[in-house]
Amino acid sequence: MSRFSRQSGVFAHPTSLPSSHGIGSIGQPSREFVHTLADADQSLWQLCPLGPLSSIHGNSPYQAYSAFAIEPLLIDLDLLVEEELLTAEETTPAEPFSDERVDYDAVREFKYPLLRTAFERFDEERPAALWSDFESFQEETDWLENYALFRALKREFDGQAWTDWPEPVALHESTALDEYREKLADEIRYREFLQFVAARQWDQLRNHATQVGVKIVGDMPIYVAQDSADVWAHPELFELKDDGTPKDVSGVPSDGNNPAQKWGPPVYDWAEHEATGYQWWIDRLDRQLELADIVRLDHFRGFEEYYAIPAEGDGSDGEWRSGPGLEFFRTIEDGLGELPIIAEDIGFVTEEIEQLRRDIDAPGMKVMQYADWCSEEHIYLPHTYERDTVAYPGTHDTNTVRGWYESLDDRQVECLHYYLGTDGTEIHWDLIERAWHTASVMAITPLQDLYGLGAEARFNTPGTESGNWDWRCTPEGLDQFPIERLRTLTDEAGR
Repeated sequence: MSRFSRQSGVFAHPTSLPSSHGIGSIGQPSREFVHTLADADQSLWQLCPLGPLSSIHGNSPYQAYSAFAIEPLLIDLDLLVEEELLTAEETTPAEPFSDERVDYDAVREFKYPLLRTAFERFDEERPAALWSDFESFQEETDWLENYALFRALKREFDGQAWTDWPEPVALHESTALDEYREKLADEIRYREFLQFVAARQWDQLRNHATQVGVKIVGDMPIYVAQDSADVWAHPELFELKDDGTPKDVSGVPSDGNNPAQKWGPPVYDWAEHEATGYQWWIDRLDRQLELADIVRLDHFRGFEEYYAIPAEGDGSDGEWRSGPGLEFFRTIEDGLGELPIIAEDIGFVTEEIEQLRRDIDAPGMKVMQYADWCSEEHIYLPHTYERDTVAYPGTHDTNTVRGWYESLDDRQVECLHYYLGTDGTEIHWDLIERAWHTASVMAITPLQDLYGLGAEARFNTPGTESGNWDWRCTPEGLDQFPIERLRTLTDEAGR
């Protein structure tokens, strides 16, 4: 753990931040949030994956169209006004958006025409410095061409999954792709422009965060969506049938408390990845480290062993298979150097998984809401946390602390009160304070829990398809951020 110092921070996805455009952006809203964290002596800002969202998947950041690109809705319109690609009048909504929820459909209807207008002006006027930067971005960004072509084709074929496209295009026949590259040249350039703008704004934000002492904790799902540029462009890297549909998909079996889950993304052909020296993964992690200082690896268990389910079967039909293991991480480190990662090792963890995590010197996750408060040595009780862990009162996938507390049975409440020495009046702060005072090298709290918000502010409920990823912090809420209290706690806890 020598690569990490004792520190703390806050989880908040950029979509959750206040702005007048219906969704948080990676411009001024994120910059103001970074300043707020710095004022409170927080050194970490954790967020969800930044990839392009699909409404079909409920706008989940974990089922994106690309493992490399950035969601264009995060682009800050005010920065485009500063660059004279839009006007202030154009970016003023006719009707104010909700400050409390992201209405993704309404935001798309508002922002996408403006982004296209900005592109058309850029493409027509070709401002010298900006155009030169754009051409450099096109030349230097290896994944950009496939991604932009994928999105242009997706629009051409009315949003259909790529496996439903005409066969020559779906199966990457070069003659067909050349024809569409010519036909869709403007749309391809538009998609490249969006990524150029998003990358430019993100780089500015990350540089600013670095200047004020805040590190970005990014998030990388182990799997990528079947309907993504990655699977379409690199089908050989996945367990697919000849028509591009999955042979086997990812998921987890029943664990005694929860039924088996069939997630849907295809599993990897790990033998093919190994044969290529894991180059796609080196590129992917290299990209994540362009976006973040630290990367949380979602479903870390899948690198040690993974559960593969026949595409036509259900969760109980799956089988465990060996993952790439330590050799994978050593190969990545040979290509990129030391990997600053957090291992999402929640759930049933075997000794082999723990050993792999230790071998790569990655802290695991400890979530206080998962504790049995009536047990003396449960693995999620705060006094059991070792230094090579990250302490969380809750995560983006759990209820808020207040919502969780209100759902506990009487016995757990009584044990929780006894353990923490509290009456529960400020249960959110009780858990935050205990997380900060653990031995864990890092402690991170969701933004909602700093305010003691209830279940209505939950960010995501796994296994549900709607009502997720849309919570927002209001401008008034951010103004009331408990800067002094969090700063004092952080100082007392030596973070």
